[in-house]
Amino acid sequence: MSDSSDTSEGRGSPVSTAIAVLRCFSVDEPLLGVTEIAARVGMHKSSASRILATLESEELVERDPASRRYRLGLGIIAIAGPLLADLDVRRVALPILRELTERTGETSALLLWSGHEAVAVEQVPSPSQVKHTTALGTRYATALSASVQVFLATLPVERVRELVSSGAVSLPATDDPGLDGYAVRLAEATDRGYAVNYGETSIDEVGVAATVHDHRGDPIAAVLVSAPRFRVSEAQLAALGAACAEAAADVTRRLGGTPSR
Repeated sequence: MSDSSDTSEGRGSPVSTAIAVLRCFSVDEPLLGVTEIAARVGMHKSSASRILATLESEELVERDPASRRYRLGLGIIAIAGPLLADLDVRRVALPILRELTERTGETSALLLWSGHEAVAVEQVPSPSQVKHTTALGTRYATALSASVQVFLATLPVERVRELVSSGAVSLPATDDPGLDGYAVRLAEATDRGYAVNYGETSIDEVGVAATVHDHRGDPIAAVLVSAPRFRVSEAQLAALGAACAEAAADVTRRLGGTPSR
């Protein structure tokens, strides 16, 4: 009987081999090439390449743009919700999200950026019977989403145009005037300290979001407040946005960073 840990080619199921590939990545070695992975798992390079292509299509791995080597992808978060407690920013943010929901009466959430979409990793639902909530692991790739706006606002204009033009991030108007207008909108969100989605992606929903930075000053997450539109007038948006920005700044400070505003 072969050893159950043997993942060499011809032994073990495709699932166990794929798991072995994912286990090649570690904190010390987050980036690996196809040849390295094939050697560690004990398979031909072409077979490893096929498995990685499948994992990449499911966003369980992704390629580093500079080195073209592989690393784990945020798609894993969508299937590993119970393990998110080990994520530092999530653990730090949770009590602040609870305070934010208590203060505003609306649902608050924490999102990470996958490179082309915002991924929900934590949420504190509104105590109201009518509310907006989302499942952990839900992904947003609509340019008008408040959380997507704050992430895109941290990127170079050229990169934003590339994401929109390729369709990775959807925007209603992708011609030059539309892209120029969207760039202005992102700049305004940065100056304001939070982004707004007032019924633009869903006519019944309002969302405001602000950026969380780590100790290096890098944007690493977004705090979002979402609410039914009937409960938030345009005149109330500023107060909701300010509360969201303040919560994001609190998370930033607890991570050892300095809030941008």
